[in-house]
Formats: sequence, C-alpha cells, structure tokens
Amino acid sequence: MPSLSEQLQDVRSRAEVCLYSGGKVVEVRAGVVAMANLPLPPCSKYRHITAETMVIENSSGSNRKETLASLQRLSTALNILEKYGCNLTNPNRPKYWRTVKHNNPVFKATVDAIQGGRAVLCLYGYSNQQPDGLSFPDDITDPDVGRVAAVTLEVMSLRMELEMLIKDAHPNPEFYERIIPTLRHKDVGLNTDAVVLHSSSSKCHPDSQTKSLAFPLHHRSSRESNHGHQSLRSIQVFSTSSNKHPENCAICGIFRISAHCLTCLQGFCSECDRLYHSHSERANHRRTAVTSSSSSSSSKNRSSHSSSTWRCLHCTKVNGVQDVLCKQCERPHLESLGAKADECQPATITEWQCKSCTVVNAASSILCEVCERPRLATRPPVTPSHPPVTPPRPPAPVLGMPGDPDSQWVCQFCTYLNYSPATVCEMCDLARPEPAPLQVKLRPPSPVRRVPALPVKPKEPAPEDLDSWRQKLMKEEGLKLIQLIRDGEKKGVSPEEVYTSMRVAGDSSILPCKWLKTELPLLLDQIVTSVAATSRQFSTEKTLVEHMNKSCEAPPEDTGTEEELSEEEHAVQLSRAEAKQAWLTAGGDTERAARQALRDRLVKVKELCALGFTDETNCHEVLRQSGGEVRGALILLQRPLLEPFHKRIWSEKPEPPVDIHHPDKQRTCRRLLAVYDLPSWGRCELTLSLLQEHSAPYSLEDVVQAVRESHDREFIKRVLAKECPICLSVFPHSKMQSLTSCQCSVCCGCFQQHFTIAVRDKHIRDMVCPVCWEPDINDPEHLNSYFSTLDIQLRECLEPEVYELFHKKLTEQALIKDPKFLWCCHCSYGFIYDGDQLKVTCFQCRNSFCAQCKKPWESQHGGLSCEQFQSWKRENDPEYQRQGLAGYLRDNGITCPNCRFQYALSKGGCMHFCCSQCRYQFCSGCNNPFHTTCAVEECRVSGLHAHHPRDCLFYLRDWEPSRLQALLQSNGVAFNTEPPPGTQTDLCGVIEQKDEGGQQPDSACGAQTQPGHAGLCEKHYREYLVSLINSHSIDPAPLYSSNELLLACKRYKVDDANRDGEDNFTYYSRLLEKLMDEVPLGDKVPRKK
Repeated sequence: MPSLSEQLQDVRSRAEVCLYSGGKVVEVRAGVVAMANLPLPPCSKYRHITAETMVIENSSGSNRKETLASLQRLSTALNILEKYGCNLTNPNRPKYWRTVKHNNPVFKATVDAIQGGRAVLCLYGYSNQQPDGLSFPDDITDPDVGRVAAVTLEVMSLRMELEMLIKDAHPNPEFYERIIPTLRHKDVGLNTDAVVLHSSSSKCHPDSQTKSLAFPLHHRSSRESNHGHQSLRSIQVFSTSSNKHPENCAICGIFRISAHCLTCLQGFCSECDRLYHSHSERANHRRTAVTSSSSSSSSKNRSSHSSSTWRCLHCTKVNGVQDVLCKQCERPHLESLGAKADECQPATITEWQCKSCTVVNAASSILCEVCERPRLATRPPVTPSHPPVTPPRPPAPVLGMPGDPDSQWVCQFCTYLNYSPATVCEMCDLARPEPAPLQVKLRPPSPVRRVPALPVKPKEPAPEDLDSWRQKLMKEEGLKLIQLIRDGEKKGVSPEEVYTSMRVAGDSSILPCKWLKTELPLLLDQIVTSVAATSRQFSTEKTLVEHMNKSCEAPPEDTGTEEELSEEEHAVQLSRAEAKQAWLTAGGDTERAARQALRDRLVKVKELCALGFTDETNCHEVLRQSGGEVRGALILLQRPLLEPFHKRIWSEKPEPPVDIHHPDKQRTCRRLLAVYDLPSWGRCELTLSLLQEHSAPYSLEDVVQAVRESHDREFIKRVLAKECPICLSVFPHSKMQSLTSCQCSVCCGCFQQHFTIAVRDKHIRDMVCPVCWEPDINDPEHLNSYFSTLDIQLRECLEPEVYELFHKKLTEQALIKDPKFLWCCHCSYGFIYDGDQLKVTCFQCRNSFCAQCKKPWESQHGGLSCEQFQSWKRENDPEYQRQGLAGYLRDNGITCPNCRFQYALSKGGCMHFCCSQCRYQFCSGCNNPFHTTCAVEECRVSGLHAHHPRDCLFYLRDWEPSRLQALLQSNGVAFNTEPPPGTQTDLCGVIEQKDEGGQQPDSACGAQTQPGHAGLCEKHYREYLVSLINSHSIDPAPLYSSNELLLACKRYKVDDANRDGEDNFTYYSRLLEKLMDEVPLGDKVPRKK
C-alpha cells in the first residue's frame, strides 16, 4: 500500500496536469477534495504556500465562533487568489493579466486584508512592485503555468479545508486544533449526537464526558484518549455528512457508499474503506455491505425534503434551496425535466459573470469587481407564463470517440460549438439559423406485385446523395478543424500552425499540438541546416571564381585554412523563429521554406547594409539573435555605436568645452545648439563669427547671453564693450552691475569692493552708488525700498562675513529709532532697555552705566540725580580734580541728538559733526541739523548750513574770554581761572577729533596754554565758559553791541524799524527787549550738565 506522501504526490500531479491542461472542472474538484482529505498536517501537505503560518496569522478571536469568522475571511481571500491563478493557467488569459491593482475595492477587502496574500501573488509571478499594484517583470512574456498550477492547487485545497472546518466537516480537525487552540472549545449544543453517545458510554467512566468537552485530550491516558477522540470525531463527521449527502462516502465525499462501519457509524466507498480500515487499531471494526436497494430506499426517504433542497444535474451534489450555484462544481441551478410548470418562477438576473476573469458580480455592478472590465450586454430575461424546460447539456464528444454530429451546431457568428436542443448560442446569445428544408419529391405509390428474386447488384449512389455525403464530410472535417484550433489556442498554438501541421502530418490519429511539440523542432533544424549548406555552397562558388581570377595575377599560396574559415563565416545561420515563419509561409514544404528563408535573410541583410552597416557577417549574426526582426537587429547593431555616447553621458567627467576653432563649422554650431540652447541656427553662426573675430575680448558665455537678447551685430558689440567708470576697464553688459536708484553701471569687481569697504569701515548711510552717490538715504520714504533691493544684490556678491555685518548694521539702524534704545558707554553695544532704573547693565560686556547721563556707573550715583552726582564728583573726586577742566569738557562732550551716542570729544574746531553710528549731521554746539536743502521758509542760504541760536558756541566762540567772564559774573556764575594742582599747565590736554590725511583720529589738543585760562588753550577755555553759559541758560544778548543787535534782528527776522522821535538809547533798548521776547534761546542746546 502506498504511503500518504506517495498518495499526496500522485493526487497533486494528476490535479496539476488537469488544471493547466484545460481539464474538466469535476476532475480538478475531485483532485482538490482528495488532497484536502488526506490525513496530513498543513506543514507537510503544502509545499509552496505557508499554509500553517497563514492560518495562524489570520485566525483571531477568544472563542470558536470568532475564530471561524476570521477563517471565513481567509477563505474568501483564498477564493479571489484562486481566481487569479485560474486566469493565469487559462490559455485565453484576460487582456490585463500582467498587473494586479491595489486600488481595487475587492482586492483591498479580501487579499490585502489578510496576512500572506501578497506572498501568494509573488508565487504566481507578480514580483515587480509598482506604485499602484503588482506586476510581472518586463522580461517575462508568459507566466510559468506549471508553477502557477501547483500554487493554485494548494490555494484551492486550503480553501476547501477551511470550508470543511467552518462547516464542522473536516475529517482531520486535530491538525488545525493543534495550531488554533480556540477551535477545541466546541459548544455542547452543536453536536447532540456525539454527546448522547458519550453519555451512554459514560457509565463506566463517570467523568469522561466532562473531560472530553472541557479539557484537552492529552490529559487522559493514551489509550482512552485515542479511543475517545476517535469515536467522537467519527460521530461528528458522520452526523455532519448525513445532513448533507449521506449517499456519498464520508471521507472523499465523491463516490457512493459501498460499506457501512458499525463501529465508526460511517459509510465508506470501497477504496476509502480499504485505506481507512487498514490501520491496526481499526482492522477489527465490523462492516456491512450496502446494496443499491438500500441506497434507493434512502433516496426515496429523502424525496420528501426535495422542496428545501435541489440536486445538481452535473455532479449530483445536494444543495440548499438558497444556493444559486452548486457548492461542488459551481454550476447554476437548472430545473429538472419533471419540474411542474406552476412552480417555475420568472427569471431575474441577480448576478452576472465576468467574461474576462469569470468572477460573479452583483446585478447592480457595471464594472467587474476584480478586473474592472465593463459588463457586456446580454439578452434581457424572458418571463413567459410557462417557461420551457431546458434539458441538461450533454457532454461534448471527444475527438476520436463516437458521437452524434446531428446534436451539434456551430454558430455562424462566433464559431462556438453548441449542442441541441439549444436554439441560442451560449457565447454570443444569437439565434441558431434555421436549416434549409430538403427537397422531397412526391411519387405516386407503385402497385404491389410479386416478382421473382433477382441477384442484387451494387447500386451507384445518385448524384444528390454524393453531394449530401460530400457536404456532410466537409462539415465533419470543418468541425474537427475548429475543435483542433480551439484546443491549440488553449495551449498557445496559432491556427496557422495547426492547419500546417495537419497538412504535413497527414495522419489524423496524431494530434497537431503533439506533432508540433515532437516533430516540428526536427523539421526546423533541417531547414536551418539546409539554408546553411546552400549559403556555404553559394559562397564557395563565389570564392572559387575570385580565387581563379587572382591566380592569374599572383602565384598560388596555401590558403586551405583561410578557405575553411571563410566558408564557416559565410554560412548563413538561421534562428528557429525564422525557420518557423518560412515553414508556415511555404505551407509545410521544407525545401521551399529553406529557399524562402534564405531569400528573406538576404533581403534583410541588404536592407541593413543600405542603412550603413556594411559588415554582412555581423548583420547575419544580429538577425539570428533577433529572430529575423530588422528592428531588433538595428538595436543590436546600434548599441556598440552608442556605447561611447552612453559612456560620455554617464561619465562623471565634465563636458569638454566647445572648440570654436574646430574646422567643422557645422559640428561647432550643433554643439552650441545642444549645450547653450540658442533659438536658431543663425544665432549659432552669429555667435561663432563674433568669437572668431581678431582680438575679440569676449568669452563664450558672454557672447551667448548677448546673442540670446538680440540678433543685431552692432548692438551686440556695444553690449559686449561696456566701460566701467571706476576702473576704466571694458566688460560685457552681463558683468556690469547697477543700482535701482540710478542709471550708473560699474563692473562686478568695483561693485563688490565699494560695498565691502562701506560695510566694514563706514556707516550704513554710505552704501550708495559709488559714481553719483545717489540716493539720499536721509529721506525715510526711500530708505526701506532702497535697502530691500540692495540686500538682494549684496547677498550674491559679498563675502558671508561681510554680508552678515551689513545685516547687523541694518538692524542697528532700525533699532536706534526706538526711544528705549541705549548705547553702552563701555563697548559701544546697543540694545533696548524697558526698565525704569538709572543703573543699566550691558548684555555684551556686563558693565553698568547710567541710563540718563550715559556715564559709567559708580556707587556714589545711587540715590542722586545726574546733576547732583556731577557736582559731587567735581568737589570730591581727586582724579576728576586732577584732570581739571579737560575732564569736565570730556564729560560734557558731544552727544548725537539722533541716536544719543556720546563722544568724549571737544566741541571746538569745526562745528559740523557727523555721527559715526547713524551718519546724522548736526552742529556740535546747539545740536541743530546741517542740511543742503533748507526746510526753513524764506531761507536764502544755499549749500551746507545750519540755523544756530544766539547762545550757540558757533557765535559765542568769537567772543573774548574776558567778555564771556563778564557775562558769567553779571549772572553770578563762578568759573575757574587757575588749573588744579598736579595737572600739566604748558599744553592743553583736551581730547578732540582731528582730520589727518583723510582719517579722523581722536587725540589731545596739544596747544599752548595761556595764564588765567585754568590750564587750557584759549579755544577750549572759551568752550568751557560757553558750556557754563549754556548750563545756566544765560542769554548773551545784554552784552550785544549796536551792530551785533541789528545783525541778530535781521538774522532772526525781528522788526528793527526806528520810530519817529526815538533816540538811539531807547531804540536799542526796545530792540533788545523785543529780541529777547520774540526769539528764545536754543531748545536743543545741552544745559544743566
């Protein structure tokens, strides 16, 4: 007896052959059932798919019901995978069989919703990952039908096993209960027969029933466990099978019962009975033979239930009345001949089957749920009062077997073979044409008379009988040819190959497909050999003629080896594809095919030579490799020619520059077109002529850019020769830069150098055009727009650190406009201070200073105002006293009225001061602005000027020190005349800003001091006295002379008209009083220091 592995191999091989060879559905189903019923675990039964892993990963649930529901989902997904496999094994595969789309809703809900679904598709051959799905690799033209059939068979078997598990009809459930523990816990109400039988046998073992239902079987003893498990499983299988089709075998479910086991309480066919009871433990079971009468009686007892079930007319499977398709063979429910007319219901289409992938879809679906093909139009259902009874379709006759040809008819539209009594084609739904009525000649009856018996001579058939016989024979041969062509198309054989093979074979007993597989390769090899011999002979004759012509001119040499090599080279080697095409064209004649193949090959070689490929040997070789296709041969011939181009394209080396002096002008123009994308061929020639001019200082990129903008030669020359106004060098327009505020253009080098120096060494307001010094940055309206466009230009030309400094200065320029902005007096770091305390700590240097007077913070400043602290410092600080009035002038130095930055400098010298931080121009004595375009109405002063008040240092510095001292004495203000002890008395030490060689360093004055000037020079001593006058807001007008009074009235536009009878003293007194009342002192003059 063969082992289970041998049985599995036998069943698998037969089912696989039946699956991919187009066998009957019943045979494939029988193989799947036999494979599913073999008592082997999934890990041993399935070789290709990981069945055990798929079952474990896709089973979920805490009880049996939930687990079976998850297995039902896995079974549904396997059903879809089975359809994919059947489509691949079918010779008439769908049009889009190469791809599986992920966006299909059915695919998402079934195959993509389980673990391992895509792995099965990879086993089919869908191994190429696409953005929207899976597909076969591009180099695979046809699927591996054998492998696909093997995987599909395992998918079908696993699905059948899952269905049997769900319906509690699996013959070996312990294999799945071992890997899925929740399947062991069965409800008591599901198997009442098993419980009752156990209860009858539980008298000797009172607790056996509880253990068999509640605990795993391995808790019992080995003998009791085996017996209890075996009997329970047998009863469950028998009870389940008895509900479905008890007339079939309980194991295979296909064959009729021939024996009934009284121990197992099951029915078996003869083969299953022999295999099942061959086991040593079941050899002693009592069995009784089942006769046909018992089977017929049982069928009579079941006839009463025919109203709730129906039997399939194809496989005799008993199905429920709610089942539309047979569970065994999936054929539709057909009414039997004995059905009553009044029980017939009107036919309604609730489902439709896709013509491409055979998936059954809902009636409301327009597209197929799997392949998304549209539903083809079908004839609407007919609902007659008494629908005709359609007899079951008889099996199709097999070629070579006797059959009734009159029961068959071929559709004239689609050539489909139909069977009587069907009147409509099953493929295209068109009606069967009515046969032409035969002409019947009516003859009068002859009188009956007795004649002596004469010898019978063979009578020749009438001409009409010969025609009928000939037509019948042609019809039979035509039907036979159609059937052979259909069989060939299923196996991938074209109709031409079938027809030609029938002509060549001649023997009708050999099938064309078999002949093509066994005999055709030999014929093709003969054609290839014949062509090679013919071409070699032709080449030898041609070589011999050439050799004879040469022998008359030169002495003979030993060229035997060369002749052999030349013969081998000139032998035309055909491919089997060419030989097969020539064989089909010649109708199977090998000699004619050889001549035709050689003729076609020479024509193709001539065509390739006309395209420039003169090596005939190479042309023959590439034609052989491409199967005789000229297009494929061209690809092979052009591949080595394109190899240098491919290497240059994919090389990491830079492209070689365009050689403008190359002798081939057209080649240079083509390079210009390809590399620089010029608009026309004429522009390329213009570019080349400009570059080839003598002493042309142009670069290729500059000329190309200029030619793109214009085609005027003179304009291009002007564009390419722009002079920089700073360095006076000539540059093309593309290398010149200009600002948006003016029309000036400078070269890129000068532009970069100018703004680099301006950013590093100058103020933000100095960043203007280096040629015309536009725009006026003091105008706040143009300030923001100018710097926004300048920022874009400087980002590309400045160094990173210089560009960062530019942004820093631009930020500071915006911050100094905030009234809360402070400058640190220690490190010149600016920041915004929101506090209200006088003591401020710098974030940069961590030193403190006063927020009001901007002086370094000292502990004595706490609790005192700035004026009180300065007074205390003059009286008590010995260092301050030692510095004398120089320290006083330093502390009362210049403060920018715009950004409030302080300078410890003298105010003497030039009163026009420009802040180094904000570039604000003002008078250092009164803080009034200097400007060129005056905003004062009716001002007649042009140029750079400022409107100074009468107490400004600008006017008082011209007074003698004695006059200033008299003004202070008249107002009771004390002043110093002697230097403090310990100070230098010969040279002035006041710090002032000097102009030396274009630079402005800060250094001591160094001028000679005068006696009575408190150790200062005369200029700084006057500044000291004026600072006291400004600090105490003393008006210098009372000391004006008459001329000074009149000049001041004109300057400040005071009416100086003389009244009638008014003397000079009264006139000047009135003018002085009017001047002091109408014109106040300067509001921006620093006071109370």
